[in-house]
Amino acid sequence: MPEGDTVWRTAQRLNQAFAGETLTRSELRWPSLATLDFTGATTLEVVSRGKHLLHRLNSGHTIHSHLRMEGQWLIADAATARPNAQTRAFLSTTRWAGLGQRLGMLDVVGTDEEHTLVGHLGPDLLGPDWSADRAVANLAAADTTIGAALLDQTNLAGIGTLYAAETLFTERLNPWTPTAEVTDAQLTHLVERAHRLLDNGRRHAVQSTTGSPRHGENTWAHGRSGRPCRRCGGTVRVAMIGPPTRERTMFYCPSCQGGLAPTDDGRPQRPLGAGRKAQSLSPKL
Repeated sequence: MPEGDTVWRTAQRLNQAFAGETLTRSELRWPSLATLDFTGATTLEVVSRGKHLLHRLNSGHTIHSHLRMEGQWLIADAATARPNAQTRAFLSTTRWAGLGQRLGMLDVVGTDEEHTLVGHLGPDLLGPDWSADRAVANLAAADTTIGAALLDQTNLAGIGTLYAAETLFTERLNPWTPTAEVTDAQLTHLVERAHRLLDNGRRHAVQSTTGSPRHGENTWAHGRSGRPCRRCGGTVRVAMIGPPTRERTMFYCPSCQGGLAPTDDGRPQRPLGAGRKAQSLSPKL
């Protein structure tokens, strides 16, 4: 799932293409929205709120979208852009077209009612409402593990599995530590680290927490299960975290972060993609 920095950059690109421009074509390919047509409306701005996108129009409406796991907004030349089977929203001006592909959520609300969609979110790590103190207080009050609390968007908005794993690894915290056992100082450092990582991430096309943009070298722990830890040489592992039905993957180093997860059986884990690579190299019969 795209994280807050990716969504922030998406909002910036959409805003550059649409702000102040009149829509010449508007298609919302979503069952409950299919009859709505905003042709003739002018875009006021496109902003992000955590992992949510808010496209505000002078008609008093906001087109809200969420990318979920596979969604994206593409910007193309309006003269040649064409929607396809994966297009859920198609918005166009005389110059640019925006294609919302495989969107996970699409809604239209009055701009003064945006709170019904994003009002539950905690302070946005990349937003004007960012408050480290509020984020720390929210995490401290969460009755769960620190890893699950970081992923809960009601505590602070914008962190996904990548930045949760990287923040916890760099702060040497076990993701399965109950928040009640994490000190105020640790929470403060954790929140400050998360903010720095996302703020840096929004400035670059390739997410990197290590300083290297090269594939395979851009993270400390995320996506590196079965591979040597860059810090201690032990083996990075992956396990599930969070309540039932809302479990997420968490990459971590048991040696650096205080032992195995309670959901980790300790069996050897192959590097991600190793099975697919081996299969692709096997002879065809």
